[in-house]
Amino acid sequence: MVKPKILVTRRWPEAVEAALSDRFDTVLNTNDREMTPDELRQALREYDAVLPTVTDKLGAAAFEAGEVKTRILANYGVGFSHINMERASELGICVTNTPDVLSGCTADLAMTLMLMIARRAGEGEREVRAGAWTGWRPTHLVGRKVTGKTLGIIGFGRIGQQMAKRAHFGFDMEILVQNRSQVPGDVLEKYGARQVASVEELLPQCDFVSLHCPGGGSNRHLINEARLDLMRPDACLINTARGEVIDEDALVAALRTGKIAGAALDVFDGEPQINPELLGCDGLVMLPHLGIATREAREAMGFRVLDNLVDFFEGREPLDRVN
Repeated sequence: MVKPKILVTRRWPEAVEAALSDRFDTVLNTNDREMTPDELRQALREYDAVLPTVTDKLGAAAFEAGEVKTRILANYGVGFSHINMERASELGICVTNTPDVLSGCTADLAMTLMLMIARRAGEGEREVRAGAWTGWRPTHLVGRKVTGKTLGIIGFGRIGQQMAKRAHFGFDMEILVQNRSQVPGDVLEKYGARQVASVEELLPQCDFVSLHCPGGGSNRHLINEARLDLMRPDACLINTARGEVIDEDALVAALRTGKIAGAALDVFDGEPQINPELLGCDGLVMLPHLGIATREAREAMGFRVLDNLVDFFEGREPLDRVN
């Protein structure tokens, strides 16, 4: 029996690559270089399955590849806004993702960012490394308390709920939720949360706002100038969702004028390129997309992709199909 031919677009954990190579005719991207649009188009002509990540921009143009051979895009990650789902469906290509296995690690990172921006940890570390610290003093790098404050969560799926769990039970925070659909009452009660009707209603009530909504579509620039104006001047914004959810120019202006106290970002619009204006904002913590950067999460994601591929090629409906 001929094994399906699959392409892994970036380097994955060694154990996962070994398992994929054992089960399929697997081609690995051994130099771990981001694939070009032309290379992605060619891959869709050559492989039975392509295993993309968030760095692989599979827009409409990528599917204009003549006769497409690919039957499944087994995405490594939860979000799939980098894939043109309409074209994939038109071509009969199954798309899967990897939910569940990364929620806890992403929430851990969001909590890290919240604590860093609240306590001005980024500024402090830069000062120490620069040799500019002159010693303890009562007014030095005074931040803000996290315990007992109000956290607004925009997007209350698996990751948002894990964030609420950590914030409510670990830091006694009051949780406000805005979600595009009604969250069941028992779920809200589980995390001591209260749902509000709109982003506009949520923002003025919160000391911290954490974004956990999908990217793309109507969520592009969900946080814009008008909504930043609604935040408290002592509030902080945290983003571990997708970079395009925030209008970065509006964020820079809000930070420079003191409309908000700070922000902490793990994702950026157009990453790995960073808006140069962001680099000059002191009240900003920036990390290089580390949300799921744990060995446990990265391996679990890869094996979830493997499960989806096995199901698909053995004629079963993949557990994590999204189209």
